[in-house]
Amino acid sequence: MINAAGYSKDGLVAAYQNEAAFRQVAWLNSILLIALIFLPFIMPIKMILVFSSFFSLIVELFNTGIEASIDHTSTERHPLAKIGKDVGSAAQLLALTMLFLLWMMALYTTFINFY
Repeated sequence: MINAAGYSKDGLVAAYQNEAAFRQVAWLNSILLIALIFLPFIMPIKMILVFSSFFSLIVELFNTGIEASIDHTSTERHPLAKIGKDVGSAAQLLALTMLFLLWMMALYTTFINFY
C-alpha cells in the first residue's frame, strides 16, 4: 500500500510537471471545488459535481498515460498512434463537456428556484 501510494504521488507529480493539459484541468477543478463550498447546492448536487471533477482529472491522467506510452514506443508518425492519441483527447472532451453540462444544470436548477 505504501509503495502504491508513492507511485500514485509520482504519477500525479509527473502529470502536473509534464502535461499542460493536466495542469489546466487541475486548476479548473480546483476553482470549481472551491466554488462548490460557497454555492448553496443541495448535497446530492454537490456530490455529482465532485464526482464529475474527479472524473475529468482521471480521464486526463489516462489520456496522459496513453500519450506517454505511444511516444515511448515510437516518435515517428503512424496512423494508429494518431488514433490512440485522438481517442484519448476525445474522451477528455466528453468528460469536460459532462462537467460543463452538470455545472450548468446545477446552477440552473438551484438559482431558478430562488426567483
